[in-house]
Amino acid sequence: MDITIDMVRTKQDTRDFVRLPRRLYRDDPLWAPPIWWEERKAYEKSRNPILRQSDHILCLARSAGQVVGRNLVYIDHAFNRFNRSRIGFFGAFESIADPRVGRLLLDQAADWLRSRGMRLIRGPIHPVAESWGFVIEGYDKPPVYMSPHNPPIYNDFAKAAGFSKAKDLWVYEGNAADGYTIPPRFQSYYERFMRRHPEISIRPLDLKRLDTEARHIWELSNLSYSGNWGYVPLDLHVLQDMVHRLKPIVDTDAVWFVESKGRPVGYCLGFPDLNVILRRISGRLFPFGWFKILHGSRRLKDYRLFGLAVHPDHQNLGLDALLYVHLANALSPRGIRLEANYILEDNHKIRNALEKLDLKRIKSYRIYEKDLK
Repeated sequence: MDITIDMVRTKQDTRDFVRLPRRLYRDDPLWAPPIWWEERKAYEKSRNPILRQSDHILCLARSAGQVVGRNLVYIDHAFNRFNRSRIGFFGAFESIADPRVGRLLLDQAADWLRSRGMRLIRGPIHPVAESWGFVIEGYDKPPVYMSPHNPPIYNDFAKAAGFSKAKDLWVYEGNAADGYTIPPRFQSYYERFMRRHPEISIRPLDLKRLDTEARHIWELSNLSYSGNWGYVPLDLHVLQDMVHRLKPIVDTDAVWFVESKGRPVGYCLGFPDLNVILRRISGRLFPFGWFKILHGSRRLKDYRLFGLAVHPDHQNLGLDALLYVHLANALSPRGIRLEANYILEDNHKIRNALEKLDLKRIKSYRIYEKDLK
């Protein structure tokens, strides 16, 4: 079987790129399609704030006239300026179960980045789907919204192409329907803290001031995450774009700000798992998909904790614990299963907090990298 790797150049190429996962995963009940109406436009620079600041190519692997693989390869200039690095990335990787296809796609990505002066290739980090890594553990668990899903063989492809582990991201779960409750000592701590610190308050997201709330999240994220592996200052437009994408499914029981004397100093951002509905509507908004999203998301029992951040000046007060408790108290009476995603394996502070809260680790994703020198 002859395999060729071509760059996406035409509208038909773009359609082939976007549609490939639908064919690869058609018999996989765990896979969730994207919203196809959005996905068809999402790879345009004008519509994606990360690609807008990046050099990138979309690649298609073909054999006997059929598309058998795809990859997005890009150079994020903002990341490299901040980190003083020469790192390129790949994402949106998909392939049939043929090692030759996977190897060719990854080798081509490395060659393209090397020819542009990059010293390292890292991925998968998907700047459209906001997903990081290949699933390495927990394949039997369905992906929550904006998280990866892939067969085990993708990890074999990466290793065969000379990639090695860069970092693992862990997933934790607390399921109120299975009896999960916040440990009593945390609830007691929460109550004592709130009595002793009248200057601290917790409030829900204000939907009437969404852009202002997005700015609070943006500012706190950049201050809180600055020491994390892989960090690059979050662009306000990227954050606003994500918040507005989540607006149709936002649940104010899942988004909280902790304030000190009325000033936001921390937040937690959760949302219903839209993938549950996307499976039902096959990713199609029309004719009734929009209605099912708008009216069905409030009845979902699966949620994702996407982010939690506390201002550095307030990180030793236990405000993160207050947010966890407040979030659980709001969602647990509804029987919600909550996933905390993208926990860095060496972020011992966050891991210890989640484990002391009796959350269970259920899944992990692996990000790979390869030296291009």
